Amino acid sequence: MNPEKIPPEKRAENQQWLFLFGAWLIAALSTLGSLFFSEVMELVPCVLCWYQRIFLFPLAIILFVGLFPLDKNAVRYALPLAIIGLLFTVYHCLLFYGLIPETMQPCSQGVSCSDDSMILFGFLPIPLLSLAAFSSIIFLLLKVRKA
Repeated sequence: MNPEKIPPEKRAENQQWLFLFGAWLIAALSTLGSLFFSEVMELVPCVLCWYQRIFLFPLAIILFVGLFPLDKNAVRYALPLAIIGLLFTVYHCLLFYGLIPETMQPCSQGVSCSDDSMILFGFLPIPLLSLAAFSSIIFLLLKVRKA
């Protein structure tokens, strides 16, 4: 079918589906990555990582349910979760980089939020991965809303 013959409503719906699929893919890969770090690599999650997981894991389910058939209302449920998860992630990144004093760290037991075990491959902090995931998901969800 010639792309010029596709009605504008159908084209917008296709774009929305692709943006929602992208958000789901990021949420699903982030969830699997998080489980891989804790279960396979045996990295014990810190308190802030647990809070981020609380807001990340449901996103993979909500966004998947919103894909088939396309349900733009999924954005209504997913966006608040992603924004709250992003707030925890920003706080975690600020702690990790030492911009917030250690006295304000919620990690009193277990793994420290700014421990060296939070760095992958010697240069990639896990909180930064979480920041990228939540930011990308929010961006794509806003694109779904706009399209």
